[in-house]
Amino acid sequence: MSFRVSAATLRASPFRTFLSTLGIVIGVASLVAVLSLGDGMQQFVRRQVSETTDLQAIGVNPQTSRTVDGVSVPLDSVVQLGAADAMALAAELGPGAVAGAALPLTALAESPRGARAVRVVGTMANLFESFGIEVAAGRAFANADTAAQVILISPAATRALARAGTRALQPGDTVVLNHVPFTLIGVTRRAADDTNLVAVVPIGATRALVPPRATWTPSLTVHAERVEDVPRFRAGVERWLSRRFGPTWKERVTVANRANRVAQVQQGMLLFKLFMGAITGISLIVGGIGVMNVLLSAVAERTREIGVRRAVGAARRDILVQFLAEAVTISVIGSVAGIALGLVGSYGITALIRAHSQAQMYAGVSLSTVVLAVSATVLVGIASGLYPALRASRLSPIDALRYE
Repeated sequence: MSFRVSAATLRASPFRTFLSTLGIVIGVASLVAVLSLGDGMQQFVRRQVSETTDLQAIGVNPQTSRTVDGVSVPLDSVVQLGAADAMALAAELGPGAVAGAALPLTALAESPRGARAVRVVGTMANLFESFGIEVAAGRAFANADTAAQVILISPAATRALARAGTRALQPGDTVVLNHVPFTLIGVTRRAADDTNLVAVVPIGATRALVPPRATWTPSLTVHAERVEDVPRFRAGVERWLSRRFGPTWKERVTVANRANRVAQVQQGMLLFKLFMGAITGISLIVGGIGVMNVLLSAVAERTREIGVRRAVGAARRDILVQFLAEAVTISVIGSVAGIALGLVGSYGITALIRAHSQAQMYAGVSLSTVVLAVSATVLVGIASGLYPALRASRLSPIDALRYE
C-alpha cells in the first residue's frame, strides 16, 4: 500500500521526482562504471602478471650438491621427481593450482644442413599454458604421453631442420635429437621472436636425451591461478615434501618462488581495491545527499498534506513508511537507469583505452557488480530518506495544518 501511494505521489510531481532520481542515477552510474573499470583493470593486470612474469610459479628443485666448509660437494643420491610426483602434489594442493614436472636442456638435432643446437623443454601437458606453449598446427601431447617419443617444435625449427629448398617440417615427419628419433606431432604458435630453435617433448622422454654420465633431475613446477594464493600453495608444497622425504627434506630439495615480488603485487592489489572502494563510496554519498536534499524539500512542500493525513487518523508510523517507500522507489528506479548508464560509460572508456594504447583492457561486468550496485543504492536511499521521513512523522497535525 505504501509503495502504491509513493508511486502516485512521485507521478504527481514529475520534476521533483526527476531531480530526486538524477542524484541516484549519477551515483549508481559512477559506482557501476568504477567497479566495471576496476574489474577490467584487475583482470588486465592479472593477465599481464601471468603471461609476462613467473610470480605465480613455485619451483621444487632437487639438490645435486651441498656446501661443506665453503666447498660444493656432489650428493651421492639425488632426488628424482617425475610425472607421478607432480600428480600427487596437484592432488595435495587441490583446485587453483597446476603442478607438473619439467626439465630444460639442450640437444643436438640431426639435419640435412648439419647438426643444430635445439633448446628442449621437457614438460607435461598441463603446464603448456603456464609456459606459454600453444599449438598452431597438428596436436599437442597429453599427460598420459609421459614417455612417448613425440615432439612439438617451433616454426623456426621446422625451417632450420628441413632440407634446403624443400618444404618445412610438418606433423608426421621424424626429428632426431641426440641420436633418438622423435615423431613430430605439432608445431607451436609463432612467437614474437621467431629465431629460436625450440622443441617440446614429454617429461619422460627427456631421459633418453640426458648424457650417460649426467643425472636426470627434473623439477616440479606449481602454477597458482591467482598471485594471492602463492604463499598458501607454497606452504602446501612444503607439507607434501615433509611427508614425502621426511624432516630432512630441505637438505635434498629446495622450494623457490619470488616471495618479495609476490608480496609487492599483493600489496599493490590491496591498495588498488581500497582506492576503488573509496571512489565508489564517494559516488554513493553524493547520490545519497541529493536524495536527502530533495526529500527534505518534499517534506517542506507537503507539510499541509502531512497535517491533513495526521488529522484524519494517519499514525506517525504511516508517514514514516510512506517517505521511506518514496526513497526506496526513487533508489530502485535510479539504480536501473544508473546501471545502464554506467555500463555504457565503462565500455566506452575501455574502447578508448584500446584505441589509444596497446593495452587490451575490457570492462569487467559481473552479477556481483550489479547486485552490489542495487543493494548499496537501496541502503543509501533508506539511509538518506530516514531523516526526512522521521522529520515528517514528528510534525504536529495542528502545526502542519497552520503551515503556509
